[in-house]
Amino acid sequence: MAIRSVGVCLKEEQPQAEETTTELVRWLLARDLEVWADENCASWARLKPLTRAEVAARSDLLVVLGGDGTLLSVARATGTRRVPILGVNLGRLGFLTEVNIEELFPALERVLADEIDILSRMRLEVAAWRGEQQIGHFRALNDAVITKTALSRMIDLRTLADGVEVTTYHADGLIVSTPTGSTAYSLSAGGPLLIPGLEAIVLTPICPHSLTQRPLVLPQTAQIEIEIVVDTRGGELALTVDGQKGIELRDGDSVRVHRSVHPVDLIASPFRNRYEILHAKLHWGEQ
Repeated sequence: MAIRSVGVCLKEEQPQAEETTTELVRWLLARDLEVWADENCASWARLKPLTRAEVAARSDLLVVLGGDGTLLSVARATGTRRVPILGVNLGRLGFLTEVNIEELFPALERVLADEIDILSRMRLEVAAWRGEQQIGHFRALNDAVITKTALSRMIDLRTLADGVEVTTYHADGLIVSTPTGSTAYSLSAGGPLLIPGLEAIVLTPICPHSLTQRPLVLPQTAQIEIEIVVDTRGGELALTVDGQKGIELRDGDSVRVHRSVHPVDLIASPFRNRYEILHAKLHWGEQ
């Protein structure tokens, strides 16, 4: 992997990261690499501030300093361009940001020496429809979530896979998740853990009224359609993608989800394997 330019993206409002960021930029420049930075950290390194989309478009490698939310934002900014992302965790819990801040420079040494694994993570194409009109389109690395914003209300979601009815979920909502997103909201709602390299789609109902409606794993080829059944009780509906983007929905709208042909490339931690990461993040084996 030939790297000539590196983009640096930082979580918003992280003044404590100034020293690390400026040291990172100096380290990269000392190796004759071109460096781009987003608006959250460019001024510290005396670089021109760019949007994350601009940084992603100009870089051969993206270094993300923050948590999973920051990495999701940067992944979205890459659009359809495949550029490897190295996630560096500044917080407490991060499944996508696998490298600790103390490991930043050793990890970069491995990256420049091409001694790392790049994992292709599947994404979902998510489209909201109102009749024959598409009212929103998103690309999800983690999940798409349909929920009702009114308190103490349930919704009916008629769900089909490849044109065949799966069930009508009577619940607080429904999560459509990638394997990457199986450790996020889906896990909190009782969904299964999937190894990220597995290509599948998970349907996880949120607090279903029927205890027999359990999370369901579908093949990655599934074409999913979720129809919002007319609800005379009223209330607001929302589609949220990766917890960051979304759109309001109405009774009668539908959401269509399928595997995207545009994955995201994430650099795996060179210091621990997949199961060691799960042990660390989920505290498995602790007394």
